Amino acid sequence: MKQNLKIAILMTLVTTVLLGIIYPLIVTGLAQGLFHDQANGQLINHRGEIVGSRIIGQTFAGKGNLHSRPSAAGNGYDAANSGGSNYAPTNQKLIDRVNGDVARLQAENPGKLIPIDLVTTSASGLDPDITPAAAEFQVPRIARERGLSEDQVREIIRRHTQGRQWGFLGEPRVNVLEVNLALDDVNRLPTK
Repeated sequence: MKQNLKIAILMTLVTTVLLGIIYPLIVTGLAQGLFHDQANGQLINHRGEIVGSRIIGQTFAGKGNLHSRPSAAGNGYDAANSGGSNYAPTNQKLIDRVNGDVARLQAENPGKLIPIDLVTTSASGLDPDITPAAAEFQVPRIARERGLSEDQVREIIRRHTQGRQWGFLGEPRVNVLEVNLALDDVNRLPTK
C-alpha cells in the first residue's frame, strides 16, 4: 500500500512537471520561433500604434469606412462575448434587425442586390472579413464620402482581398480593418 501511494505521488509530480511546465514551454517556444505573428494574435501596428488584429473584427460604422459584417457578440465585436445570437429564422427580433439593415442598405445603394453577409451575423460574431461582393456594394458610398473615385476605392479593396487558401479552401475575403487603414492613408477624413 505504501509503495503504491509513493508511485502515485511520484507519477503525479512527474506528469505535472512534464505536461504542465515543460510541454507548454516547448510549444510556446516553437510557436514564437516558427509562427511569431500568429502566436501573438496577428496584431496590426499602424503609425506606431496597435490598432487591432488581422483575425478579430471590429465595428466600423463611421462615414467613409468599409463597414463590417453585423455582429451578435455582446454589444457587437465583443471578444469576451463571442457567439451568434442563435435566433431561429422565424424569430421576430432577427427578422426586424435584418429588415432594418436591408432598408438602410437599400437607401445607401438603391436597386443593387445586397450581399447576404451585410445583413447576417457569423457564428463567432468576430469575423474580420467580408466577401468581395459586400465590399463592392459599399464602393459608391465610400468614394462619395471620402471624395475619391470609385476606381481608387476598388484598387484599395483589391489589394486587401485574399483568395482561397491554397487555391481551393474557403472563399475570397476582404479584411475590413486593413482596407480602412489603407483608405485613411490615402484620404484622411476630417474629424468633427
